[in-house]
Amino acid sequence: MQTDTGGTIEMAYVDQGYTGPNAVEAAQSHGIRLEVVKYPMAKRGFVLLPRRWVVERSFAWAARFRRLVRDYERLDTTLKGFHYVVFACLMIANIFKQLA
Repeated sequence: MQTDTGGTIEMAYVDQGYTGPNAVEAAQSHGIRLEVVKYPMAKRGFVLLPRRWVVERSFAWAARFRRLVRDYERLDTTLKGFHYVVFACLMIANIFKQLA
């Protein structure tokens, strides 16, 4: 994971499912600090969790590409490659939008 990013990941926001010692040890072995986003104690209806919108927004952007909506691929490496292509396209489009 760190080899893909050049060792630039320092902190990761995770759900409450990653609160155990295994997740912390795995993250620390890669030099990543985990910050657990917890639900409020008294929640009623929809509650916006901090930083959760970043993940949901990214999923929504990826869902605009039909190839990623369904699981057509046999190999996980193919799907990973399509994710790289899709997010590269999204970043390029965002750059051109800012330049215009």
